[in-house]
Amino acid sequence: MNRLIPIATAALLALAPARVPAATTTPTLSSQQNEELVSTYAHLTADFYKQVDRQAALDGARSGIILYLKKQGHIAKPQLPPITARADDQANAEALQHEVAAAVGEYANKLQPIDSISGSTQIMYAAVDGVLRSVKDRYTVFLSPKEYAALNEGLDGTSFGGVGISYTIDDKTKNLIVENVILDGPSDKAGLQSDDEIVAIDGKPVTTILTGADSLELQQKKVTEVLRGEPGTKVSLTILRDGKTLAPVTITRAEIHQPSVLAKMLPGNVGYVDLTVFGASTAQELDTALKRLDSEGAKAYVLDLRYNGGGYLNAAVDVSSKFISNGPIVSVQSRAGTDTEYDAENDAIAPRPLAVLVNQYTASASEITAGAIQDSGVGTLVGTKTFGKGVVQTIFPMRDGSAVKITTARYFTPKGRDINAVGIEPEIVSVIPKDQKIRPGDVKQDPQLDAALTYLNGRLAQQLPAPVASPTSQ
Repeated sequence: MNRLIPIATAALLALAPARVPAATTTPTLSSQQNEELVSTYAHLTADFYKQVDRQAALDGARSGIILYLKKQGHIAKPQLPPITARADDQANAEALQHEVAAAVGEYANKLQPIDSISGSTQIMYAAVDGVLRSVKDRYTVFLSPKEYAALNEGLDGTSFGGVGISYTIDDKTKNLIVENVILDGPSDKAGLQSDDEIVAIDGKPVTTILTGADSLELQQKKVTEVLRGEPGTKVSLTILRDGKTLAPVTITRAEIHQPSVLAKMLPGNVGYVDLTVFGASTAQELDTALKRLDSEGAKAYVLDLRYNGGGYLNAAVDVSSKFISNGPIVSVQSRAGTDTEYDAENDAIAPRPLAVLVNQYTASASEITAGAIQDSGVGTLVGTKTFGKGVVQTIFPMRDGSAVKITTARYFTPKGRDINAVGIEPEIVSVIPKDQKIRPGDVKQDPQLDAALTYLNGRLAQQLPAPVASPTSQ
């Protein structure tokens, strides 16, 4: 099976206002382009978590422009004068502006617009990209308007008219296997359950709908075309459950916000919660999911952070606070050495046995949560070592829809561990062979989940009262 995994970033994000020094407008750059150029230089030199080499930053702008003109503009030998850095950042910013303005004046008209982006903007973007790359930090990057929009969409999700399920396509039957049902969504209200098999849509067999779609991408596209639609419209689904075909279920589509939390009850009353990203609504979604599972009698929980590349810092604190009643969650240290400690928010659920699934794709905000749970002792990590991203990025949006993402701090777990480039080792190691296909969240096809359940069942067994001997009759 192939799992549908939404794109997520490995960044910890927090918005901050731009601090822009006075800029000298040139005749070849707009005031907005000047502002964005100087703003990038100011943020990098003031906010990057290590000391910045000013000369390297200015050289980076020049190199970025030349490289862009060669590759995209097909200009063999673009000529730009070198820039000499000074002790005065205001003078450096003005020199940077003049350099970019000179490049725009000489080469902008030789560049074809790309996605409606003018030649002058392309050159300005190349300079910004070069300035950021000068610090040689993989997480400090320029984001074009399209890339920044995609990042926000990945974190905060999109909305669409649909039925409110996630699914996989069975390799053998080609029917749809319901993985998760969005809580309080149309399918949930209609009674659909995880592991239901959708065999027909509006009376048409799913196998027929998928006829001619050879690739998984085409199959998913065909399914999307028939399941999604305008809110208020209806769709009929024929369900196979426990080997029996049920009467067709009519579902009224509604506006669905792409969830970041998927939840269901596993055998033995173990609540399973899968976090795909740490977005703006993740904490609220988690709260809803935990309340539902608690009302259904959950005795223990599995928190799945595999393949979760991170998200917002405050979301990591909020999520961790659902399991940790008090004490520190994470400590963030700036370049100046100032530590900011984030503590639990005193709204944790009642303590229950907890297993946290992690792997090499568990990164950033996911590692903050995993590290906090491990250090506090409220849960046990199961899986493989995490990615090892212990630094914090700040996003600085620009007025034209682009943005710069800069590493501004590092973070430490509650016990003071620096996990950057090291990762977090789980207490229970469970490795999935590279050639083994799994279906995450399916007890029968997910060895790491099976290992977590084995651990939790052992914990639950320890909590049972000892049996009382029955009286014997004489």
